[in-house]
Amino acid sequence: MLDRIQAFLHTLTGSHHTQEFAPDDPRVAFVALCFQVMEADGNISDQEQQKFRDLLRERYDLSEDRLKTLIEVGHQAGSEAVDYYRFTSDLRKHLVNEEDRVELLGILWDIVYADGQRSEIEDHVIWRIADLLGVSARDRVLERQQAAARATLGDQGED
Repeated sequence: MLDRIQAFLHTLTGSHHTQEFAPDDPRVAFVALCFQVMEADGNISDQEQQKFRDLLRERYDLSEDRLKTLIEVGHQAGSEAVDYYRFTSDLRKHLVNEEDRVELLGILWDIVYADGQRSEIEDHVIWRIADLLGVSARDRVLERQQAAARATLGDQGED
């Protein structure tokens, strides 16, 4: 699963290795959408936070200070947003093929399932994001099912 996350996040990094995170940086858009999903049910669990930080740390190879800055900038952008369009629009510029956009949904579902729970409001948020990214309902549901299966397998591995 980490290979999948790494491959996806690599598509977002491209030539974006600057000191600051620009508002249209796809990494900021990705972090903002992750926060939108994590905050949807009114509770960001420790497991969701850990999964989120792990995937960012693994892929972006940022110092702890830069990682913290990216998270703060993304969280702030998400807090100020009135909808998801800004972020999905930025991501669509960088995720030119459908496979990458579907993979983004898979990662969002992995974050949802990190705490072993899925709420209707998380479903709704991901449905809206999928719609704006142009991902079909079929692919959205398949990614959800695959994330649920990965979470179940991960839980069994911890016993």
